Amino acid sequence: MPIPHNKASLLLEIEQSYILLKLDLQLISAEQARSLELEGHAKGTLMNVHNLVSYLIGWGTLVLKWQRLKSKQLPCDFPETGFKWNELGKLAQKFYIDYQELSYGDLLIKLDDTVKGIILLVDSLDDDVLYHLPFHGKWPLGRLIQFNSASPYKNARARLRKWKKQTCLEEKTPQSGCYSYRI
Repeated sequence: MPIPHNKASLLLEIEQSYILLKLDLQLISAEQARSLELEGHAKGTLMNVHNLVSYLIGWGTLVLKWQRLKSKQLPCDFPETGFKWNELGKLAQKFYIDYQELSYGDLLIKLDDTVKGIILLVDSLDDDVLYHLPFHGKWPLGRLIQFNSASPYKNARARLRKWKKQTCLEEKTPQSGCYSYRI
């Protein structure tokens, strides 16, 4: 799918990429979600599915925060207060910690709520605000939203599918869910 360039294409990309990701996330048990087997966001690290979902929530929450602050003409630290763009690995770790106490089920509900918030935000704005006005540096808001929603949803789904495929190659049992998982 080409890079979204208007409200309609951005909404479509967010919704389509999230629907596919959500289907994959629902096939993962709470126990599997805590297994430290996925390639991490920082080079040479491992994470689990719970961390991955926390990461998606963290970035989605930041997008909503950025827009809320900017709309009130308040100062906004990018990417987040206390973090620089070259410290995104540390920011990912913060997201993991922020949501570590949530159960996997509650985490998925939080992700749904975050995605709904992003969709409502996009739906409330017009193409001019989303794509024709600078929001942060050279980037319009629509591109920042896409960078922090649809693109990471696709990336997360690819990570999950790679992990599940590797897991299924190692464990071919009915309990592993490998027989019902489509690659």
